[in-house]
Amino acid sequence: MATETEVGELLHQRGWRTAFTLDEQVNAWAVLIGAIERGYSDDIYNYTNDLYCRNWLHEAWLLLDEHVVQLWTPRIKALDAQYKAATIDDDGQALDQFHRRPGPDLWWWRRHPRILTGDLGRSLRSAGAIGTDPDTA
Repeated sequence: MATETEVGELLHQRGWRTAFTLDEQVNAWAVLIGAIERGYSDDIYNYTNDLYCRNWLHEAWLLLDEHVVQLWTPRIKALDAQYKAATIDDDGQALDQFHRRPGPDLWWWRRHPRILTGDLGRSLRSAGAIGTDPDTA
């Protein structure tokens, strides 16, 4: 099993563009969730790219030492709960119109933001997503 230091390099060797750190990716997940809660207004392509930080965490969890996993799991679970509260499960129908779902166990790809605003909101609505639009409220 890998340490926090090793996991970034291992995943980089497996194709990730850089040797991210666990802290960087947890922070990226937290930042993305905050943007979703406020109303993610960037486009669909940036959104799907941003979701990959959670993929990285998923892959890292399979490689990390059990002690590291135990230390970080409460934070990840809390962020995942926040993400679930800020999104709607549509089994990936809306996102799948723009980006093929990476895998069945990657549940975050089966959800879309509850608040649909800006470019992302327009794209997801065109794919059948239902949510709130603060711009018209």
